Amino acid sequence: MSAEWIAVDWGTTHLRAWIFEGENTPAHSLSSTDGMGSLDHDGFEPALLKLISPHLGDAPTPVICCGMVGARQGWIEAPYAKVPGSPPNARGAARLVAQDPRLDVRILPGMSQAKPADVMRGEETQIAGYLAAHPNFDGVLCLPGTHSKWAHISAGEVVSFRTFMTGEMFALLSKNSVLRHGMAGDGWDDAAFSAAVDDMISRPQSLGSDLFSLRAEGLLNGLSSDSARARLSGLLIGLELAAARPYWLGQAVALIGNDTLASRYAAALAGQGVVAQMLDADAMTLAGLCSAHKTLKEI
Repeated sequence: MSAEWIAVDWGTTHLRAWIFEGENTPAHSLSSTDGMGSLDHDGFEPALLKLISPHLGDAPTPVICCGMVGARQGWIEAPYAKVPGSPPNARGAARLVAQDPRLDVRILPGMSQAKPADVMRGEETQIAGYLAAHPNFDGVLCLPGTHSKWAHISAGEVVSFRTFMTGEMFALLSKNSVLRHGMAGDGWDDAAFSAAVDDMISRPQSLGSDLFSLRAEGLLNGLSSDSARARLSGLLIGLELAAARPYWLGQAVALIGNDTLASRYAAALAGQGVVAQMLDADAMTLAGLCSAHKTLKEI
């Protein structure tokens, strides 16, 4: 069967598509490594067609996209909706004229904050997906990732948000710094993680020296790579929590992310007395895209 519409989450490293033959449940889930970061401007349409063309009919098929595909380096730059405000929907989407007449492409806006300057692309769709199911939520959404987001939500609007480069710093330090020599494998140590989170929330100013201690302990005391990786993650997530304290302290908190990373944030918050709701990032992205499609049908 031909698709009724197609939902697309197009990030820096991956392209994902959900094929809807009806209204609510995708019939197929597809993915490729043709992310925004590997494509030039003329490469986006061929990459999309390579993935979804078997599901296109003769008539134009609505394709609703979110993520970095709408960045300045993407297929077409989609505008930013400003905060405070509701997560953007299809009414503000950028409409792209594709060469293939079977494609009717809409790219959802990101969100921007003037002061302190901040932007998001993709996370606003996850926020919209969460609010579609929890319209009365008043609290904070944390979206862990390469660039983690903390968003204050009230009355269906994003009031403010902040971004932390925690995931990117972990990748750089564990793979490209002197600490890489003690980071082999992918093991984990829960106790080392929790202790590092507590240390950093109490003494965030000691990060520089605490980081080098990881290397020194490996040389002098045989610190295991499992403990070293967990401590590095705990130091960086603890630093993030220390800076984001005004967001989570005394607030209802929901985490939207992949299970492994969200679980670490949940454990770090639990150590501070915060019990966070956990939700799957893919499910929230899809819910946000479905909400955008519902709006598109009303236009």
